[in-house]
Amino acid sequence: MTDTPREIEALIDLMARLPGLGPRSARRAVLMLLKKRAQVMAPLAQAMAEVALHARDCQVCGNIGTADICPVCADDRRATDQICVVADVSDLWAMERGGAFKGRYHVLGGTLSALDGMGPDELRIPRLLRRVKDEGVSEVILALNATVDGQTTAHYIAEALAGSGATVTSLAQGVPIGGELDYLDDGTIGAALRARRKF
Repeated sequence: MTDTPREIEALIDLMARLPGLGPRSARRAVLMLLKKRAQVMAPLAQAMAEVALHARDCQVCGNIGTADICPVCADDRRATDQICVVADVSDLWAMERGGAFKGRYHVLGGTLSALDGMGPDELRIPRLLRRVKDEGVSEVILALNATVDGQTTAHYIAEALAGSGATVTSLAQGVPIGGELDYLDDGTIGAALRARRKF
């Protein structure tokens, strides 16, 4: 049992749910925030409230932004005939950090997983198939993690797009088996994108 006030314990518990933070790291982070309330904690709380109020999924690709259409989809300089399919927004952000891809994206919202109850309809796969048909897409790049679920999802999408007229490619060298895009450096992502191959 701790003598820490209930509100502070609640904050520590919430912080401990964040990726990379356990209970001890969360406690240290909260103590730092409390020591720097005016400089860090108050602006952080305000920024989080703003994001919570205004953040929304892009109606086209599933990216997160503050408008119905994200900046990537709204950018008319980007190629409209290429769609890069990623599992999550963190993967899209990783691809954008590298700056090698100049087309559009499609965020699935996860990967196929029978254990987690994630089927095609729980993901944005039907929306992807409609986009390929309606937007005249010539190439679909499958930038999915080299995990069992990622590759299962890639095979499912490739089969679903057979006969669509779009070439289906996937990232090649540089992405290790079992690796995740969010943990790769920009050069590795760029090399993998340039060396993509037919799926």
